[in-house]
Amino acid sequence: MPFILNTDEVEERDRAEFVHEALGATMVPIELHWPGRHRSVAAHGVVTDLGDLTICSGRTTALRVERTTALARDSMEPSIFINVQLSGASMVVQHDREAVLRPGELVMYDSTSPYTLLNDTGMTGNFFRVPHSALAMPHDMIRAACAVKLSPGHPVTSLTHDYLRRLAADPALTTAVNADLVGHPSIELIRAVIATHLRADELAAEPMAATLQMRILEYARRHLHDPGLSAEQIAAAHHISVRYLYKVLAASGISLADWIRTRRLEACRQALADDAVMAIGAVARRHGFSDPSSFSRAFRAEYGMSPSEWRKR
Repeated sequence: MPFILNTDEVEERDRAEFVHEALGATMVPIELHWPGRHRSVAAHGVVTDLGDLTICSGRTTALRVERTTALARDSMEPSIFINVQLSGASMVVQHDREAVLRPGELVMYDSTSPYTLLNDTGMTGNFFRVPHSALAMPHDMIRAACAVKLSPGHPVTSLTHDYLRRLAADPALTTAVNADLVGHPSIELIRAVIATHLRADELAAEPMAATLQMRILEYARRHLHDPGLSAEQIAAAHHISVRYLYKVLAASGISLADWIRTRRLEACRQALADDAVMAIGAVARRHGFSDPSSFSRAFRAEYGMSPSEWRKR
């Protein structure tokens, strides 16, 4: 369900805090700097999730947006952002680089490092968020492509810019059946632009299947706390069959059930060492074990002692 951002419905004195909390919950925790007093604070837009792709389209009167060093260390899932400038000009600052963005151009920045966005007429445009795990690119390549114009004038960039602009401008998509399926090919297009900019020809030509195993395991890692995590859930999230999921993992000798159990047990073992107060059953549930008895048996089989014995060491 799209989130509508509209400060007209909020008392003037509460608008800055409203926008801060709304964007932090739906897009990314940031600090916004506004001109003047309460009456100068205005924001109107829509935030929509299409699978792994999140789109924020709108306008604000904020002149500067910052993701500080402290915020960059928060628990938000690591993500990149692509800006599509609709009019005027804005600036992105990250990693000691500056990029001035104008209509027809694309620029990227990363949530895991501090950044600043500047626009002397107010932050306006289309902003696209993609998790690192869905983008499936090495972090050093992501860093190298931040706060620079992505291949200006290149046909791949022009195609992607026009596609993303139209995607954000089509309100029918937010309620269309299976609209979330648009996210996957959109991310592939963004990935191609980044690879083209970095002249990573092999990566640009490489099918997403080549990084599928990495994305499967990263998804499983992020959902270890979910006792209902299953092969069916993981396969559905990656638009593949369960049979193909097992085939991809088997190519590296990985058993999904063993991989999940081992990492859950390791998380529990670490938690038991760090926290001497939380009940053992609560520790087990926090890390995806729904049955304390089964957890205790699995823990003993893996480490040769019970959870309580491990905690007392």
